[in-house]
Amino acid sequence: MQLQLNQIDIQPGQRVLLRDISWDDFEQLLSERGDECGSRIAYYKGMLEIMVPLAGHESGKEIIGDLVKALLEELEIEFAPLGSTTFKRRVMASGVEPDACFYIQNEAAIRGKDRIDLNFDPPPDLAVEIDITSSSEIKKNSYEALGVPELWIYDGRSLQINMLQNRQYVETNQSQIFPNLPIVEVIPQYVAQSKVEGRNAAVKAFRAWVAEYL
Repeated sequence: MQLQLNQIDIQPGQRVLLRDISWDDFEQLLSERGDECGSRIAYYKGMLEIMVPLAGHESGKEIIGDLVKALLEELEIEFAPLGSTTFKRRVMASGVEPDACFYIQNEAAIRGKDRIDLNFDPPPDLAVEIDITSSSEIKKNSYEALGVPELWIYDGRSLQINMLQNRQYVETNQSQIFPNLPIVEVIPQYVAQSKVEGRNAAVKAFRAWVAEYL
């Protein structure tokens, strides 16, 4: 089977799900696309999902990513943001491209590396997904299989935190990475503030809140 992205009709905001796709086909699509960032691809046990994000999706991932960076900086925790890096592992038949992701506890393990190989390297400690139009079980299953410890899903209104327990995600109201902060409440609050006051004002206010809360 020869898959080509330019033969798949997909519009911004849509998801296309293809079944019975081999690992080699998945690898071929990744190679064909190269560094193009217009689409996100996820693969799990023969199912391939392709999504082209809308502007609202991209703005959501950027502001949440900025808030996470600000929080880690205020806490003086070293981290590595790897954006939408492709993470894959053939033995798990899984591959995924986060909207945003961070190495935090395992930052030192990948520091200075230009390529991440999950056969040898740890997965990111935190992945962020923006699911404004529809949720993605393919991505969630891929994150589980790849062993990403914490997954945040933002639907445009609320934030869901998923913790990996016994190789499955369990929804929780408390982040393991930021255990003493009400992340579920404050992240949506400052995302909403950014839509009214602007990105800089919201991030500045968030930094002030973190300093006061701590």
